[in-house]
Amino acid sequence: MSMVNFQPAPFFASKNRAFWNLQLAGWGGYFLLRSVVAIANDQPLDLLAVLLVTTITGFAITLILSVIYRQLIDRQPIVTWGGTAVVLMLAVLVHSVIEAWLQGLYQGSLTETSFAQRMIGLSFIPLALLGGWSALYYAINYFLRVEEQTDRLQRLEAQATAAQLAMLRYQLNPHFLFNTLNSISTLVLLKQTEPANAMLTRLSGFLRHTLIAEPGSKVTLASEVETLKLYLDIERMRFEERLRTHFDIEDAAMQACLPAMLLQPLVENAIKYAVSPQEEGARISLTGRVVGERLRISVEDTGPGARPDSQIAPQERAHYPGEPVSTGVGLVNIQNRLAQGYGDDHLFETRSNPGGGFTVLIEIPYERALGDDPAPSQSDQSPAPARGDNVIDLKPPHKPQTAIGNS
Repeated sequence: MSMVNFQPAPFFASKNRAFWNLQLAGWGGYFLLRSVVAIANDQPLDLLAVLLVTTITGFAITLILSVIYRQLIDRQPIVTWGGTAVVLMLAVLVHSVIEAWLQGLYQGSLTETSFAQRMIGLSFIPLALLGGWSALYYAINYFLRVEEQTDRLQRLEAQATAAQLAMLRYQLNPHFLFNTLNSISTLVLLKQTEPANAMLTRLSGFLRHTLIAEPGSKVTLASEVETLKLYLDIERMRFEERLRTHFDIEDAAMQACLPAMLLQPLVENAIKYAVSPQEEGARISLTGRVVGERLRISVEDTGPGARPDSQIAPQERAHYPGEPVSTGVGLVNIQNRLAQGYGDDHLFETRSNPGGGFTVLIEIPYERALGDDPAPSQSDQSPAPARGDNVIDLKPPHKPQTAIGNS
C-alpha cells in the first residue's frame, strides 16, 4: 500500500499561538472594518469607542465559546450540534443585548426606538459573526484531527512495512549458516586451525554486515557488493575452484541505492542450483548498469537451468530427482521485498536458457546515494567496490498534531 505523503501545517505547530493569532487578527479586522465604514459615512469619532467596546465584547464571548466547544467537540453528534446551537443562540442574545444597551447610551434621546427594537435590529450582525466564528472553530479543529489521523496512519503503514521487510530479510536460507558452521567444526576436528579461523573471521564479518542495517533500509550497490564478497569468500573455501565469479558494474551503478541484502539470496540460489550439483561447478556473473533513470542488475549462472515446463519462479520449486529441493524463500522473498519497496515501479524477471544457464533480472528506479553528484555517468570500466554504508531510513519521524483551542 502506498503511503500518504502528508506534512503537518506549520501554522498550527503551536495550537495556543495559532488560536491567539487568529483571535487577534479576526477581531482586529472586524473593528477596523466597522471603523472604516463609520468614518466613510461621516459618523462621529466617538462612535469608535462604542465599536471598540462591542469588539471587546465579541472577543470575550468567543473565548467563552472556545471553552464550551472544547467540551462539546468530543461528544455524540446530536449532543455536539444541539449544544452548539443552544450556546450560539445564547451568545448572540448576550452580544445583542450589550450592543443595544451601548447604542441606547450613545444615542440617548436622539432615537425613538425601544430597547427591544434595537436588540432585534442589531442581532443579525452578531448572529453572522458568531456563527461564522463557530463554524471556523469546528472546521479548523476537524482539519487538525484529520491531519493527525493521516499522520498516524502513515506511521502505522511505515511500521507495518518495516516489520514485513524485517521478516522477509531474516528469511535467509539457514543452510548457508549450517554448512559454514559444519565446515568450521570439521576443520577444527582435523586441527586445521588456520582455515577454520579464516572461515570464522569471514563469517563474523558477513553477519556483522547483514545485521548492522536497519530493516527496510537502503544501501549503495558498492556496500552490497562488499557484503556479497564476504559471503563469496566463505563459500569459496567450501567449493574452491568450482565457484567462479565475475563482477561487471558501472561507476554510476556503484553509487545507486537498493534494499539491503537484496543480492545475497540470488547468489546463494545460484550456488545451490548451479555450483553445488555440478562436478565442474559454475560461473556466477553480476552485472550492474544505469539505463536512463533506472538501475538494472542481473545475476547469471552457467548451471543446468530450470525445467522447460516451469510455470512459477523456476528455481523456487523441486527439479529432477536428486537435485536440490527449494525452500520457497529466495526468489519469492526478493519479489516481495521489491513489491514492498517500489510497488509496481520495478521489474523482476527470471530467464532460463535452453542450453543451460539461469538469469535473474532486476530493474528499479535509480536513486543516487546522498552526498554524491546528482547526474549519473555511463562507464564501461569495472570499478573496485567502494566501502560505505549510506543507509537511508524509511521510517518517517513522528510529528504529532494537536487541536487549536485545546490546552
